[in-house]
Amino acid sequence: MAFLSLLRPDRFTIALVATAVAATILPATGAAAPILKMVIVGSIALLFFLQGARLSRQAIVQGAIHWRLHLMVFAATFILFPILGLLAKTYLQSYLAPGIALGILYLCLLPSTIQSSITFTSIAGGNVAAAVCSASASNVLGVLLTPLLMGLFMQTQAGVSFGAIGEIVLQILVPFLLGHLLRPWFGSWVEKRRRLTGLVDRGAILLVVYYAFGEAAVEGLWHQLAAGDMIVLVLISCVLLGLVLATTTMASRLFGFSIRDEVAIVFCGSKKSLGSGVPIASILFPASMIGAIILPLMLFHQIQLLVCAVLARAYAERTGREPVPGE
Repeated sequence: MAFLSLLRPDRFTIALVATAVAATILPATGAAAPILKMVIVGSIALLFFLQGARLSRQAIVQGAIHWRLHLMVFAATFILFPILGLLAKTYLQSYLAPGIALGILYLCLLPSTIQSSITFTSIAGGNVAAAVCSASASNVLGVLLTPLLMGLFMQTQAGVSFGAIGEIVLQILVPFLLGHLLRPWFGSWVEKRRRLTGLVDRGAILLVVYYAFGEAAVEGLWHQLAAGDMIVLVLISCVLLGLVLATTTMASRLFGFSIRDEVAIVFCGSKKSLGSGVPIASILFPASMIGAIILPLMLFHQIQLLVCAVLARAYAERTGREPVPGE
């Protein structure tokens, strides 16, 4: 029963699926579409402002000194994953619906998650301070590296341009830096209202998902997507995650990292951020493409949570981490 509970989707995943279904049935059209787009721009800016305000400089200083660990996470996130994604796109694009193979590549170019990387590292008894630093640095770097790598790897007619990088800087990086600079005044207020900030995070993502899947329905994506495409996506997600988990584990042991450091490397290096990926996609790609682009990310997000939940408990037995009630 405990194992089955790990496989049950969390409430946010259920909300994502429900939002996608609602958008497919009742998409935003006409005058509602540009209004929704403006609301999304504001919600994304607020999301990253609050993330900047939450980021502790003390955590950065504590984790930043472990540079070898951070290089391992960086290599997995922005070298190993992109290579795998480029191979997957090259060999699968002729077999999948338009945009889906590109979505697999986009997934592989995204930064690591912050919240789940740190949470799983903590559950497993790993180096939490280093995980905080690595995951946070990955997200900040990803704001610039993801569009740069996307522009490098994909065809120019797909819609990514260096002008989009400027939009990302204005809509994501500037609010993030502003939030962090204002942390001395707003940090404690934000920390005391984690439920509210969590609603902002999830609300912004749900808005983008609603807009993206509404546009996908209008453009006829679901008529182009076969059942076989979904099966292939699930298999590819499992293979990608398995390869990265195995590689980061073996590399950590080969380079002599402690078990606590190995935990941080494995969980930070194997994750891809839905929270960053959906907003960045809404800026990088035309609205008609976003649904297909983020579909692989949504599937991978759920699979990584399920697999890493089981893996964290296995690591906890090795590290001697005492489980906290409710974990």
